[in-house]
Amino acid sequence: MKKLVLVSCCLIVFYAQSQRLVDYVKPFIGTGGHGHTYPGATMPFGMVQLSPDNGISSWSWSSGYHYTDSLITGFSHTHLSGSNIGDLCDISVMPMVNVTALADKVTSSFTHKQELAKPGYYAVLLKDFDIWAELTTTIRCGFHRYTFPESEQAVIRFDLGFSINLDEPTNCNFKKINDTTFVGFRYSTGWLKDQKIFFAIKLNKPVKSISLYSENALFDTAEVSSKNVKACLSFATKKGEKILMKVGLSTGNIEGALESLNEIPNWDFDKTRIDAENIWERELRKLQIRTDDLSTKQIFYTSLYHTYLSPNRFSDRYGSFKGTNGSISKGKSIYTTQSPWHTYRAANPLLTITQTELVPSIINSYLTFYDQYGLLPVCDMQFNETNYQTGYPAIPIIANAILNNITGFDNKKAFEAMKASAYQKIRGTDLFTQYGFIPHDLANSSVSSTLEYAFEDWCMAHVAKKLGQSKEYKEFLKRSLYWRNSFDRKSGFARPKNSDGKWVAPFDPLYTAKYNEKSGYLHGNAWQQSWFVPHDVYGLINFNGGSKKFMDKLDNLFAMDTAIKGAYISPEITGRVGQYAHGNEPSQHLAYLYNFLAAPEKTADRVREICSTLYSTKPEGLMGNDDGGSISAWYVFSTLGFYPVNPASGEYVLSVPLVEESVIQLPNGNLFRIIVKDASAKNKYIKETFLNGEPYTKSYIKHLDIMNGGILEIILDSKPGKRFGKYIEDLPGKSFK
Repeated sequence: MKKLVLVSCCLIVFYAQSQRLVDYVKPFIGTGGHGHTYPGATMPFGMVQLSPDNGISSWSWSSGYHYTDSLITGFSHTHLSGSNIGDLCDISVMPMVNVTALADKVTSSFTHKQELAKPGYYAVLLKDFDIWAELTTTIRCGFHRYTFPESEQAVIRFDLGFSINLDEPTNCNFKKINDTTFVGFRYSTGWLKDQKIFFAIKLNKPVKSISLYSENALFDTAEVSSKNVKACLSFATKKGEKILMKVGLSTGNIEGALESLNEIPNWDFDKTRIDAENIWERELRKLQIRTDDLSTKQIFYTSLYHTYLSPNRFSDRYGSFKGTNGSISKGKSIYTTQSPWHTYRAANPLLTITQTELVPSIINSYLTFYDQYGLLPVCDMQFNETNYQTGYPAIPIIANAILNNITGFDNKKAFEAMKASAYQKIRGTDLFTQYGFIPHDLANSSVSSTLEYAFEDWCMAHVAKKLGQSKEYKEFLKRSLYWRNSFDRKSGFARPKNSDGKWVAPFDPLYTAKYNEKSGYLHGNAWQQSWFVPHDVYGLINFNGGSKKFMDKLDNLFAMDTAIKGAYISPEITGRVGQYAHGNEPSQHLAYLYNFLAAPEKTADRVREICSTLYSTKPEGLMGNDDGGSISAWYVFSTLGFYPVNPASGEYVLSVPLVEESVIQLPNGNLFRIIVKDASAKNKYIKETFLNGEPYTKSYIKHLDIMNGGILEIILDSKPGKRFGKYIEDLPGKSFK
């Protein structure tokens, strides 16, 4: 035990002296390629995402901004991070000088050399106007500071009609209260059919005049309403004069937006920026790593930063928010805008460790949604059900919390809501229960949906068991094995089957198709998605002919050609290593399946390969949509050296960490430390491990072991150890029967 105490003291000294972690975050990672992230200012899980927009409607500009662009058309207050759908970008603001046609489209050139992004802060020089624009935020209030040149025609323009991609305004309003205060709203439709955002503006300098445009026609009034509203606030400025502006948001009403302004009680922009940075620093310090590799630090802390961008606070300071039917609702700490199909696999399990105190609020938000809508959300964006993707993906998130003893929500009500989703008669669930699989001739994404529902029913079964519901336990456990009805042992793949019980022919496991062509797979093919049985891996191994054949097939997956067949190749199928597609979530557990075959050394090799080849510090450093932090969360877990193959089981499959040491700061005050010894270019396999000083031979670790705190010591060697993860009793996936 003396050895452990010494190690602990050394680590405490190290972390006390370390550099601020916010300095390692590079918000531009993911803004190039197709990461679809934004570089602007926001708070952890905040309502405001104050970020620049280039003004282009394109898939590449789903976040409003793409690193290859050189123009800015405004700074809007809401954005999606890592989404493959373009929406939001509400309340666009643009400072300018000497523009005569104020109702026309206005842009300014900029360069990345005169652009800066840090957690909670963004700044850029608008070259055409010589304006230095700075942005920071609190949870619900955006704070702007614009340094103007000398001008008699300085303007801050609000363009409520601004939209990109699917978004379209339906009704907008701008109203003058006095020379420094303005209010309004923006209603819109798009991917999210019923969007309502209310705003309140406060300036530190009275406007000289105001010009209001409705459908590009000038109105001499104090208020205008239409689908396309522009408001131009005019000033006379001296050279270097700074105009400060706060913009408070609410999804409930104007009163809530005005109250949001009070989150910033003064006009000290730098204090607000520093406060935001300190909050980010506090959150990032919940996971600390030690490594001499600067790139690894930057990718890691940027990835962790990305996992804290959603879900977003939806209720205002009065507890008001827009409900599912569009009316004002009341609730405490309501969160929204998270795509559970993407996030339940890695991002949400990570939050159970790093943001445990937030998990009950997320689940209570799901239950509030259920109260209003009758079902748990599938893909809830601002309390709009988009019904995007397959399955009922809120269920694994709730199950993970219940099975791992996270409190703060009503377990019985949660199970009631889970059953409502599992027994629904839409989205193929009725077909799933009727046929024991989803027939290809009756529904889209038949195979992907069957596999998703089977896993989620496993989650239902074990929640039922924990709550003492034996009837439901048996029912859902039976349903969890329906994946087998879609698996063709002869071909070795989960493949489409029609309602007559016959396999769809011809069949090519490399073939993919558009969703509306009744593809059997969502954004993928049989090679990529036949493996998604995280709750019954050993059953999957048996259906593939046993461990030897399964391992050969897994090896082949990573080694084969990356080519995919089909007239349409989804842009979601990115980050391919062989037929493994890291950019689409159903593939992401595959590197860790070797541990189930008593070959943890192969897991280590594949994880290292993916981390080193598919992530970088460049703007295109994410190989595909970050999907609400999903791709980033995978990197965080893999850097630490473990991953939730079954994201509801509370079991993490071990690999070799990418860093020498890491420390997890737990909500109960405990610390969990992972120490790697004897690492080198040759020593890259686990020889042996110790948990709290005792030999530990399992190739997985449980959630409870982590949350209790302690030390996991990993000794590396040039050859795999003969005991670690090699015996049946030490393999993962056997905790739940």
